[in-house]
Amino acid sequence: MPANKKLLMLPGDGIGPEVMGSALDVLNTVATVEDLQLDITEDVLHGAAWKEYGTFCRPETIARARQSNAILVGAVGGPEWDHIIIDGGPAEQDGLMKLRTELDVFAGLRPAKAWDSLISRTPYRARCVRGANVMVMREMCGGSFFTTHRGIEELPDGGQRGFDLNEYTSPEIERFARASFEVARHRKGKVISVDKSNVLLAGVLWQEVVGRIGSEEFPDIELHHYFADNAVYQLSRNPTAFDVIMGDNLFGDLISDQAGVIAGSLGMLPSASRGAVDESGRRKAMYEPVHGTAPDIAGEDKANPLAMILSYAMCLRYSFDMGEDADMVEKAVATVLDSGLRTGDIMQPGMTQISCQAMGEAVTTELNKLAG
Repeated sequence: MPANKKLLMLPGDGIGPEVMGSALDVLNTVATVEDLQLDITEDVLHGAAWKEYGTFCRPETIARARQSNAILVGAVGGPEWDHIIIDGGPAEQDGLMKLRTELDVFAGLRPAKAWDSLISRTPYRARCVRGANVMVMREMCGGSFFTTHRGIEELPDGGQRGFDLNEYTSPEIERFARASFEVARHRKGKVISVDKSNVLLAGVLWQEVVGRIGSEEFPDIELHHYFADNAVYQLSRNPTAFDVIMGDNLFGDLISDQAGVIAGSLGMLPSASRGAVDESGRRKAMYEPVHGTAPDIAGEDKANPLAMILSYAMCLRYSFDMGEDADMVEKAVATVLDSGLRTGDIMQPGMTQISCQAMGEAVTTELNKLAG
């Protein structure tokens, strides 16, 4: 029987609470089937935290996250809070970035697969995308997103200069490279490392360090270096040729959204952010959908909850060591899609459009069938 697990839930903003509600139904179903005792705590982050407490991420939330086996995040942010500037570095302006920094969950795992029943939702011919299964590894705690060397300054001629330094240290690159190679060992053993070393010195260091770690510590992994622009082109041209793609915070962000085309919608993309193993043998991890808060449909029960549900499947696999149950959740999602049920973002001719809540209920029904 699985050990008791502490889970922190942060529904977030916009459609976040809606997709989290559907994931909670799936979570409770798996817990019942496996007799898994879950200690669930709910808190607020970013916009929801600002409304209630006047801060994007409270110290109490960070403390709860550190005491948890895993953290589930719905989606955070929106134009309502984009103009708010507070003292401190970049992480202070964004609750999710703050939490990632405090937990040091530097390795982002962003899988994108071609679902057979959604291939017509993609721009690809079926023969070009069927079977595609890509893992984008995004460095989550460094680079231009977190640099303190940034600003907008006035120029003598009356113009302005804006700057953000894309900076990485060799230890930051080393730990991320190891995490990426380790993931590749459990897949096809192929890694594409993305940079712009032809024009950026940070890219030169990135390529040197990744190459050294690969040759010295992971000689069993096939490693290739692509310039970022070429990687995006090749991924769009032939997605089945890729296994693991690793990139810094900026390039990883861009490429993971590009990979979303393979899945048919950003609403199908889960993610995990993981840290290093600590002295107690535990690894901090956060799980969240890649999509945003979609304020235009918030509260209308139209959102696609499958990315959130699949993020919970990643939690089962990576934080709870319940790989078979993760497989069961993913199979339930595939079965629901094969049955023709769709939310608006993945709607196809001849299919049946349903609500966010109904999609969660459909997955839960399939889970109960699979559990016997």
